[in-house]
Amino acid sequence: MAGGQERILRRRIKSIQSTKKITKAMELIAASQIVRAQGRIVAARPYEEGMARIVLEAATGDPVAAGNLLGTPEKIEKVAVLSVVADRGLCGGYNTSVLRATERHLSAATADNIEYRLFTVGKKAQGYFRFRGQPVEQSFVGMSERPTFEHARAVAAAVLTPFVNGEVDQVMIVSTRFLSAGSQSVDVKQLLPLVDPRQGSDPVTGDGDGAGAAGSARSDDGDDRSGYTEFEPDAAELLETLAPRAAETAIFVALLEASASELTARQRAMAAATDNAEELVKKYSRIMNRARQDTITTEIMEIVSGAEALRADADEDEGGLVIEARV
Repeated sequence: MAGGQERILRRRIKSIQSTKKITKAMELIAASQIVRAQGRIVAARPYEEGMARIVLEAATGDPVAAGNLLGTPEKIEKVAVLSVVADRGLCGGYNTSVLRATERHLSAATADNIEYRLFTVGKKAQGYFRFRGQPVEQSFVGMSERPTFEHARAVAAAVLTPFVNGEVDQVMIVSTRFLSAGSQSVDVKQLLPLVDPRQGSDPVTGDGDGAGAAGSARSDDGDDRSGYTEFEPDAAELLETLAPRAAETAIFVALLEASASELTARQRAMAAATDNAEELVKKYSRIMNRARQDTITTEIMEIVSGAEALRADADEDEGGLVIEARV
């Protein structure tokens, strides 16, 4: 019995060691890609800030034209929701946190008698909502790890069309915001109409950092520009062109931050899995050594018992031996 247990434990340890090699490799790959993902976020933010600043100036030049494209709708009856997750798993609670936040937002919309249209990015969202019977109007896959601006344009074309056609009153996006390598948070924010950066906080999350498509327009210099800005073409026509571009930029930055958050979550998850594998190897090694010692002790006891039995038989034969003397 002990020998069979030892063989089982030896196979299990070998299997865990093979899994440990895989998790360690995935951890190193994710760690090597995080720096590049952070660099892409840093490179995209100036463009996002510049786009938001231009939209603000155009909206300030013609507040009437900016009425439907900037601010928060007074009455919301239909809303489009974009959920951004990963195509793959093995990244801890990254996908689950975004999907549950999306589900809570949809439940709240249903409770308020608001019709919603759901769009998703990532294969995990596709399977999650299909399993729960949630209708998904359009799903995008194959862009979560290395998103490009073309990917953002494809997503924007799908979610902005209902808003431009007047089919929805608001477009929301649920994604993960990359704050630092050690901190990421799920963000539910308004994509369209563009959030007025002059507002004190985001109308949905209320985090005070202007987390909308134009939320990063506020700069440290106060942005209190004086003077006169002339637009060509006029501000109304310019806003019709700039608003979709600003939304595309916001989606692109959201995809970049989601990609960096996914890599960071995967690196942490794989590091934890590697540590757990090491602990399991130590645990099963101790159990296997104990089983081996039990086997050796049992065999020694059997040998000693056998030797004692043979010695006892030999003593009995010698004690009963009769020697005859002949003359």
